[in-house]
Amino acid sequence: MSELNVVKYGDPILRKKCQPIKAITPEIKNLISDMLETLYAYRGVGLAACQVGVPVRLCVIDVRPEGKRQPMVLINPVIVEGKGMAKAVEGCLSLPGLSTLVKRFDTVKVNAINENGFPIVIEGKDLLSRALQHELDHLDGKVFLSRIPVYQKLKIQYLIRKLKKQGKW
Repeated sequence: MSELNVVKYGDPILRKKCQPIKAITPEIKNLISDMLETLYAYRGVGLAACQVGVPVRLCVIDVRPEGKRQPMVLINPVIVEGKGMAKAVEGCLSLPGLSTLVKRFDTVKVNAINENGFPIVIEGKDLLSRALQHELDHLDGKVFLSRIPVYQKLKIQYLIRKLKKQGKW
């Protein structure tokens, strides 16, 4: 296992729709292990494969507090149901240090395949629901900036430009 580099907002891979995984190969299993190590190293709750430079439909999520890990691996995930709406502050490992209010479904139901090739159904509420939606957006080439009002997006883009000028991005 090894920690991977997380690409930052602005990298073109974050705008590409990821390709379905056709087979769970040893390379995919290694990628899963490396993504989990990276997720924990960055203290995130979710990580999509495209965020580490691999454009495939794979994400890992763990919303449990540190020390009580319960990682979920989702291959080719699809949201099949969403209910209610909620706004909450959201951040992203590809936009380090930046966060804003994002409106999303309060609960979702996701169909996917786990790391062993078995179909799974995950029903998430609150933080799990938000993490599922956030990571699946990444797999479709979207970041949370596409879900916020223009004035918020412009403010965050201004902060990113400022950080770039300072050599901190």
